[in-house]
Formats: sequence, structure tokens, C-alpha cells
Amino acid sequence: MVLGRDPKWRWLLVLTHVAALAPLILLLVDYATGRLSFNPIREITLRTGRYALILLVLSLACTPVRVLTGWNPVMRLRRPLGLYAFMYAGLHLLVFAGLDYGFKLSLIWEELAQRRFIQVGLVAFLLLLPLAVTSTRQWIAKLGKSWKRLHRLVYLAALLALLHFLWVVKGDLRRPLVYAVVVVLLLVVRIPPIRDALTNLRGRIQDVRAAQ
Repeated sequence: MVLGRDPKWRWLLVLTHVAALAPLILLLVDYATGRLSFNPIREITLRTGRYALILLVLSLACTPVRVLTGWNPVMRLRRPLGLYAFMYAGLHLLVFAGLDYGFKLSLIWEELAQRRFIQVGLVAFLLLLPLAVTSTRQWIAKLGKSWKRLHRLVYLAALLALLHFLWVVKGDLRRPLVYAVVVVLLLVVRIPPIRDALTNLRGRIQDVRAAQ
């Protein structure tokens, strides 16, 4: 049963869409009412990048949540969360290229050549691009087993996005380090022996509860 067509869980999908779009709406409202900082372009850049990273982390969290809880409907949220992460990453890139540099390729290339955080950020976006394009059922059927191998690139994209964030903030590293710890834990849960051990532990806990 597709989550969006199942009345029991449709609210969860609706809530996901609302929560993912709310930051963009708030950003547009702040821009329209002049409530951004003294450097609005920088704030828009930072906020869209942060939203992209948060949604990417949430999409990665779906599988560990299922492993730890056995709650299968959460897996239906991976695709919308991943696509929204790509949307914000695209906006992040457009703000940088358009508002910051007016799409002047010579200036963009100069910055790209000199700043490593831009380089890794661009690579992370380029890794997400084929994942967004091939996220439909048609592509899943067309690629078969290769689809899963392709979409493992999301792990590398997430790590590069974290590195991009780490190099951008420079001074206070607490927030990027928190994100890094979360991502590492999410990836550790995916390691087959650990995933199997957690699944077995969950089963034993459920058996104990059922016996009480």
C-alpha cells in the first residue's frame, strides 16, 4: 500500500510536505517584509543550505528508525525528504551563483578554484542530482539492482555536505559536529551485523512485552 493512498498514514505524508515547505515559506515572508539580516543574501544562502542538510539527514534516518522501531511506514518518507533536500540544495546553489555572482561564470570559476568549501559543496550537489532524477518508480524498475548501488551515493553526498558546512562556519564548530555525530550514528546502524543485531534485539523486546 502506498503511504499517500492509505488513509491511515496519509496525515504523515501531508505533515512531511508541510514541514518541509514551511522553512521556504518563512524565508520568503522574511524576505518580503525585510526581516532578514543586514546581509540578506548570506542569510538566504546559509538558511537554504541548513534546510538542505537537515532534510538530507532526516531522509537518511528513515531506515535506522525502521530498524529500531519496526515501523515500516517511515520508509515512504525517504523519497519526499530526499527530494526536498535536493530542492533546498538547488536553491542554495542558485543563490550563490545568481544573487552573489550574477551568474558570471568567470567570477564563479575563480571562487570555485580558490575555496575548497565551494568545491565539496558542488560535488555533494552533483551527487544528489542523479539520485533526484532517478527517484521515480520508472527509474527504479529500469535500473533494477543498479538503482540501490547508485543511491548509495547519498552517504557520500551527506558526508561532503557536512564537510562543506564544517568549512563554512569556521569558528563555532558545535553545530556541524552535532550533525556529523548524528550522520555517523545513522550510517553505523546500516552496517549489516549491527543492523541485524538491533533487529534481533527489537524482536526479543517485543516478545518479552507480548509475554507480559
